[in-house]
Amino acid sequence: MRTLPYDDPGRPDTRSPARLLLWVGSKQLGTLGLGIGFGIVWMLAQALLPYVLGRAVDDGLAADDTGALLVWAGVLLALGAVQAFAGVMRHRSAVSNWLQASYRLIQVVSHHAANAGPAVRAHLTTGEVVATVSNDALRAGGAFDITARLAGAIVSYVVVAALLLSSSVVLGLVVLLGVPVLVGSLSFVIRPLQARQREQREEVGRLTALGADTVAGLRVLRGIGGESVFFGRYRSRSEQVRLAGVRVALPQSTLDSAQVLLPGIFVVIVIWLGGRFAIDGRIGPGELVAFYGYAAFLVIPLRTAAEAVDKVTRALVGARRMLDILAVERQVVDPVTPTTAPPADALLADTRSGLVVEPGVLTCLVSAEPEDAVELADRLGRFVEGEGVSLGGIPLAELPVELVRRRIVVSETDPLLFSGTLRHELDPWGRADDSAILAALAVANAEDVLDSLPHGLDGNVEERGRSFSGGQRQRVVLARALLADAEILILVEPTSAVDAHTEARIARRLHGARAGQTTVVVSASPLVLDQADRVVFVEGGRVAGSGTHRELLQAVPAYRATVTREEEDAA
Repeated sequence: MRTLPYDDPGRPDTRSPARLLLWVGSKQLGTLGLGIGFGIVWMLAQALLPYVLGRAVDDGLAADDTGALLVWAGVLLALGAVQAFAGVMRHRSAVSNWLQASYRLIQVVSHHAANAGPAVRAHLTTGEVVATVSNDALRAGGAFDITARLAGAIVSYVVVAALLLSSSVVLGLVVLLGVPVLVGSLSFVIRPLQARQREQREEVGRLTALGADTVAGLRVLRGIGGESVFFGRYRSRSEQVRLAGVRVALPQSTLDSAQVLLPGIFVVIVIWLGGRFAIDGRIGPGELVAFYGYAAFLVIPLRTAAEAVDKVTRALVGARRMLDILAVERQVVDPVTPTTAPPADALLADTRSGLVVEPGVLTCLVSAEPEDAVELADRLGRFVEGEGVSLGGIPLAELPVELVRRRIVVSETDPLLFSGTLRHELDPWGRADDSAILAALAVANAEDVLDSLPHGLDGNVEERGRSFSGGQRQRVVLARALLADAEILILVEPTSAVDAHTEARIARRLHGARAGQTTVVVSASPLVLDQADRVVFVEGGRVAGSGTHRELLQAVPAYRATVTREEEDAA
């Protein structure tokens, strides 16, 4: 079952914001053409109404010809029906074009951010990425919403100008020359508007990032009484966003008022000239009626052109923000010429630290500096590029990333939960049956999570697991990692948020569940270490000792100090 709009959104052209938008347009030429076609028919039907009305006046009323009047009345009715049908189809096509473009950009940016992983977080905040996906992509899609009406506006403008030229060269020239001048005058507003919209967009990104960080740490903030400090920062940042919005208001309001003022001035000129020509006898009563109709109609293409300028401006600002994300390169890339995969149960080793992970045993990593052990886990899973890590004697850098991810699974210390059923949360691959899922939950001692959901495995998990405690989220993630059934499973602090009794049960069950499989656990908890087949102590980034937990307690004072401190902290 397909769950995304596009199986493959394509590879975008990232050379400039305009090229990115053109690339998106090239992917939906069919619906763009359909929308443009209906837009032209819809606008032309409106443009011809004054002409038909003028002919009805001249040929029917002025000439006292009932037959001609009925004919032109029928044409008027037909144009109205065509306009109604084309208007509905034009709107449907425009919305489709907007959504297609927006969702394609959302997929492109989201996929790139997911693939780039930590590299994106190093350059941009979470809030900026979220705001780009949720806001900028939709704004960029707005440039494709306006294409149907803009095409209709251009064609109808040419047709009306031709009709005016056929009746009066002066009026025709006023339209032909006046409309480009009026639209071009909007360019004086566009540049400052773009700059201030970009500034506002950056402030919104910072506010979103601060809000995301505050919500994520709300439980901790309440515990230490720091809510008021962060709320004060959020209030201050909100004020910056408000001021940026005020700065945008001047050029935006100028552009909005120009959309009303300039077409209004133009209409007054056309009506005045038409009235003068009628008084001088250069045009007839029907043509005067038509001129009034043209003058009223010309407001539509003029305002459409001004709206197009505004939407394209917003789209370019949004596209530029998306390019900031797309410009971030992955830290981990596939080798140009991948090496043949090593055999199963291959030896995982890191020459930089001297670590050798023995196949088929449960190994615990302990470090006096916890970040050293986490960095080592990242290297073992190739979450960062680095020399020295090999699988079966083959450097990980020479293996395809997909193969490494499949054979070596790293469960981070703060992994994410997403919305959906508990079953899908635990087994997103859809490979495990209920008995296997329940067994993984039992190993993780997470039966209480299952009991807390009204529909069990089919119960819904809230975004980020908000309804779960920290310990419950950690145990759900552990169960998910176990269900991956990886050849090498690396768990980073999998029991840091649970009590001692629960931790002891998990450690015992984990040892039994992963018997005969390679498992690495980063932990300094004595309850976990006592269940390990082998413990490796890392000091200063190098292996300083290995053996069982009890052996290291007796032989390595630094290890004893590290574990004792951990035990005291837990107490």
